[in-house]
Amino acid sequence: MALALADWEQPLVERARAALNPSGSFRAHIPSDTRLRRAYEICERVIRQHSRSFYLASMLLPAPKRKAVRALYALCRVADDIVDMPRGDPEAELTRWRRIIHADPPPDDEPVALAWADTRIRYRIPATYVEQLLDALSQDLRQTRYETFAELAAYCYGVASTVGLMSMHIIGFSDSEIIPYAIRLGVALQLTNILRDVGEDWKRQRLYLPQEELRAFRLTEDDIAIGRVDGRWRDFMRFQIARVRRLYAEALPGVMGLNPDGRLAIAAAAELYRGILEDIEAHDYDVFRRRAHLSLGAMLTRLPRIWWRVRIGFYARLTVTTYPSDQ
Repeated sequence: MALALADWEQPLVERARAALNPSGSFRAHIPSDTRLRRAYEICERVIRQHSRSFYLASMLLPAPKRKAVRALYALCRVADDIVDMPRGDPEAELTRWRRIIHADPPPDDEPVALAWADTRIRYRIPATYVEQLLDALSQDLRQTRYETFAELAAYCYGVASTVGLMSMHIIGFSDSEIIPYAIRLGVALQLTNILRDVGEDWKRQRLYLPQEELRAFRLTEDDIAIGRVDGRWRDFMRFQIARVRRLYAEALPGVMGLNPDGRLAIAAAAELYRGILEDIEAHDYDVFRRRAHLSLGAMLTRLPRIWWRVRIGFYARLTVTTYPSDQ
């Protein structure tokens, strides 16, 4: 399963591998009573409210792993909302959240932190991945532009690949050779978010498109500000989408290195999210006036094909040139 790495990937793989060394305590006083069940129920509500695709994908996991993945999602959602929808000083709030999730035991009035502590202990998730995630979110408070794709990919690693690496521990995996695949999938998912949310991010004064690539397509921030969809923008978006699709195709063979009971859920999360790219194309690359998405019906229609691909080992044979575009 050895994978040739691009220049931008090598330092990210090194960071991920270094985090595998046990760090932090796996002790905590977790109650095995109504409070813990309630905490997991709250995490389920969070993912159901915020992400139809990930909620649907999590339904494909066995119940214990399903609860754990939802606790992980809720942990990330709380941190993300601190940055994107601050109710005070976001830096101070993020520091507070960092302290809460590392508390032993977690505060009784923080159900997401309680569910996460239980999950981290049960699945021995390296604490370094959480730190890398929070560091990347903190970076959002100071940095709003990225000059190169390598810089942007490093950010995507922090906010998304780390989540994939933690999910990998919940699901179970064959060996550490799967790490580069998890990193690529996280980058692909985050880049999909970025392309979908160009308009929304601009309203927050953020632009996650590589500056040197915008210049290469003769685009300026004035074009982004007015939401201009012309030939330059369409060519730029075709280039971006082609790269993201390539990353999905290069990442999905790693699904076969996961425990069998988690392969379908991860393949579904990737394939369903990848469908957002098609919706962007179907609406002429206009990501300024609408938010691209897949309907629930479209997601459900795709699931049998994804199940079949997992069953026949399709992803193990997948290459960039064989990955179909008619999802």
